[in-house]
Amino acid sequence: MAAQKDLYDAIVIGAGIQGCFTAYHLAKHRKRVILLEQFFLPHSRGSSHGQSRIIRRAYPEDFYTQMMDECYQIWAQLEHEAGTQLHRQTGLLLLGMKENSELKTIQATLSRQGVEHQCLSAEELKQRFPNVLLARGEVGVLDKSGGVLYADKALRALQDAIRHLGGLLCDGEKVMEIKPGFPVTVKSTAGIYQAKSLVITAGPWTNQLLRPLGIELPLQTLRINVCYWREKVPGSYGVSQAFPCFLGLGLSPAPHHIYGLPSGEYPGLMKVCYHHGNNVDPEERDCPEAFSDIQDVQILGRFVRDHLPDLEPTPALLEPCLYTNTPDEHFILDRHPKYDNVVIGAGFSGHGFKLSPVVGKILYELSMKLTPSYDLTPFRMSRFPGLGKAHL
Repeated sequence: MAAQKDLYDAIVIGAGIQGCFTAYHLAKHRKRVILLEQFFLPHSRGSSHGQSRIIRRAYPEDFYTQMMDECYQIWAQLEHEAGTQLHRQTGLLLLGMKENSELKTIQATLSRQGVEHQCLSAEELKQRFPNVLLARGEVGVLDKSGGVLYADKALRALQDAIRHLGGLLCDGEKVMEIKPGFPVTVKSTAGIYQAKSLVITAGPWTNQLLRPLGIELPLQTLRINVCYWREKVPGSYGVSQAFPCFLGLGLSPAPHHIYGLPSGEYPGLMKVCYHHGNNVDPEERDCPEAFSDIQDVQILGRFVRDHLPDLEPTPALLEPCLYTNTPDEHFILDRHPKYDNVVIGAGFSGHGFKLSPVVGKILYELSMKLTPSYDLTPFRMSRFPGLGKAHL
């Protein structure tokens, strides 16, 4: 195993969307960066694969809505650089009971942040979207800026951009050991690298890398069933019919969010998913018994039957995806409490893809000891009691 004599400005571990955007910002600022990925690319083992993700400004928290402004700009810039369409504006329809507190909070945030949106009564919803059935008391809020991100294309465009900007991307290289200090040394299955700083964006594998460095974050890995449902008439829930993305908040029979994207990824199939899953070991994700718990699919089937009558109420296709959740479902963007040149981006909790342009920028700023562009209070690991220093 050859030791690499070069000193990099930064090593990034994990080439999902967060690691890629971090490396992209580093390379854009002419930093010498190497991005290490344990699996061969492209792969479907983590949280960044698949063809589509929702993009939206609609959030209960002002800080996410504010971050999304710059995210839209960077997504557009990447689209321009790549010469490929990475985003389609469809609108995002939020559905909930009129008195639902989360719906009211989101509406208030959109108003406060000056985001164009529309409140739709049951009657107006019926006129605009006749193939959505509502229960008594359900209303809608339309975030007009919402839409679809073409996830796999975005990841490819970023990886190409990183290489084009002089960054190194090494896939099929699993990290075996991290030696903290200055410089930080990372030993992989293929080499030894040294850098002024290290950024860990390893999704479900984060704690595996952090434990030897004396900390363990409260991360829970969930396996999500990404479900596709057949349209009775192909295209009836498609973009061509001006059908939006949607997010169902607290709708019966689901205790967690249900979300959907217009058909198009697979002809005649619409993606409708439950924003929750079951605990899983990331190494065991592909084992057949991992699919034993189908409660979420049954919940979705009832939702589809009651709200989306032009879909067959049994999924035509299931694909696994992993979420890495924090207890409050806010991200962790922070420095290691003992080694300040080790930066951690983790716990994206199933809603990080759209925010990755700004997450990557923040992780770049932390790794280069620059003043972060955003208030990081909501993202500090110290919000979780008994963490970090107690373990060191």
